[in-house]
Amino acid sequence: MQLDHPPSAAHSPEPTAPSARIDAGDLGYQKQLRTRHMRMIAIGGSIGTGLFLGASGRMALAGPSLAIVYIVCGIFTFMVVRALGELVMYRPSSGAFVSYAREFLGERGAYSVGWLYFLNWSTTLVADITAVALYVHYWSFFVALPQWVLALIALAIVVGLNVVSVKLFGELEFWFALVKVGTIVLFMLVAIGFIVTGTDLGGHTPGLSTIADNGGVFPRGLAPMLTIALGVVFAFGGTEMIGVAAGEADNPRAVVPKAVNSIMWRIVFFYAGSVVLFTLLLPWTAYTSGESPFVTVMGKIGVPHAGDVMNLVVLTAAMSSLNAGLYATGRTLRSMAVAGTAPRFAARMNGRGVPYGGILITSAVGIAGVVLNLLVPQKAFEIVLNLAGLGIVGTWASIMVCHWIFVRRAERGEYTRPEFRLPFAPVLNVATLGFLLAVVVLMFFDTDIGRITLAAFVLVVIAMVAGWYRVRGRLNPDVLATLDEPTAEGKTAS
Repeated sequence: MQLDHPPSAAHSPEPTAPSARIDAGDLGYQKQLRTRHMRMIAIGGSIGTGLFLGASGRMALAGPSLAIVYIVCGIFTFMVVRALGELVMYRPSSGAFVSYAREFLGERGAYSVGWLYFLNWSTTLVADITAVALYVHYWSFFVALPQWVLALIALAIVVGLNVVSVKLFGELEFWFALVKVGTIVLFMLVAIGFIVTGTDLGGHTPGLSTIADNGGVFPRGLAPMLTIALGVVFAFGGTEMIGVAAGEADNPRAVVPKAVNSIMWRIVFFYAGSVVLFTLLLPWTAYTSGESPFVTVMGKIGVPHAGDVMNLVVLTAAMSSLNAGLYATGRTLRSMAVAGTAPRFAARMNGRGVPYGGILITSAVGIAGVVLNLLVPQKAFEIVLNLAGLGIVGTWASIMVCHWIFVRRAERGEYTRPEFRLPFAPVLNVATLGFLLAVVVLMFFDTDIGRITLAAFVLVVIAMVAGWYRVRGRLNPDVLATLDEPTAEGKTAS
């Protein structure tokens, strides 16, 4: 299939030549995400449930050393997103990593990446609705409502909002992200004020002594710091959302580089900075899994209803992540459905350019999460956390492999790399792939839940292999079209 005209580049800061490929899965979308939407989607994608809820459990295991883990994992996260940013500059696509895997790894690779990403976000969906239920139970008024009922209500609300239009999604994420960022900054200012003045906080005097008197930076040694790496990778899951959203942005080549480059300092500032402040304010033993560390701190301050306000904010963060997950999987499943590797229903779009089929399929997995909350409400968050982490590890690995192949082909003259690129490729590709492999290996030495998750992942792989043999006979050979004109780089400053 030959396409006579490339996608419009009317909004690019400088004239750009067309991409070498165009994916049929990208057709039908409306370019309604503006620059402010894209910037806040990038910010919101890197600040979610992993910080607002998951940080408590990880601090309870590793103490202040969690800040170091955040920084190390953040460096490799930045490499992944930087590589993805280069691929976006080459060819923006709503199918993102699925579409790039289709071009550089073949349809089998696209099938594997797509279902791994679906695994990530569908299980994250379960974690998010669990988090929402836990947050709401903070208020005694809602304690009488079972956790599974609250989870179901949250899922129904977000599904309803997500199928309206991409513009509404962008607006919701803009305000969700704004609330999250504003709250963290305000928290940090208050925390610094308590530390500088040495004001008593729940019987503790904030400062370096709070860390020194409670086992130091490594209160339980190095082992817990290493084994929680997968959970931290899960916390950063969502940073790759910028690649999906680029396919519906009106000016992706202008906004993506700036959004990508800001990810590293956001991780250091928001994640590592928050953990340092948490452990300076209160002993690391004061934080427990199931309650947001922000709520724990604000509850100790003594300001009337401070804990209530913070709990409302972290509830917003969980709803934001839930909203983003449905958005991402809807686009991913549609890209696969057009190729024939996902249910045909996933390819359906409404008149406003929303792939509602994929969104509804993902929401069905959310129903399974509601059942999980009914059966094991105390373990639901932990059970899905590691499985989601494995899904994101697989997706990130595919991004690095696709980028590596892209660079090699560029060296042979088949492509021209854009000015915005991952430096020191393929060395950094190899280093990042090694890191991701190490994270999975360390998971085996984590807890029984880690080993159970790996065993469950083997079953997932077996199911994926069986699924491939079922769908390979109905593949659409024309899903990825070649343009008549050669690729040229998009001129965007890095």
